[in-house]
Amino acid sequence: MSAGPAEIWRQALDEGKFLLQRAKSSGEVIFPPRLMEPGVGDTDLEWIEASGMGTVYSATVISRKPPEPAYNVVLVDLDEHVRLMSRIDGIAAEQVAIGMRVRAKIVREGESSLLVFEVA
Repeated sequence: MSAGPAEIWRQALDEGKFLLQRAKSSGEVIFPPRLMEPGVGDTDLEWIEASGMGTVYSATVISRKPPEPAYNVVLVDLDEHVRLMSRIDGIAAEQVAIGMRVRAKIVREGESSLLVFEVA
């Protein structure tokens, strides 16, 4: 049995690669990973390396009970014209701003590899 798109994406993260799918016929970039191009049903998809660059579309600060620090949840518009949810590392949650340019990085937390961003 072959791995599904989500599993392939996670395996790539474990290998330090940030991949997206692209429909061969239309050139449309797709995220999250799928079996078919949305709205078309085309199954001829290929995996491409993402540029990793994007812009913060939306940001939320999540406050926790002290002494735990606040953290951010962001929607990032990638330069490949897809949007994904993540977080920005390396700055205080309150410093994240809409329109901020960011760069993807892969971090290891426990048993999982996660896609997060840092200020570009």
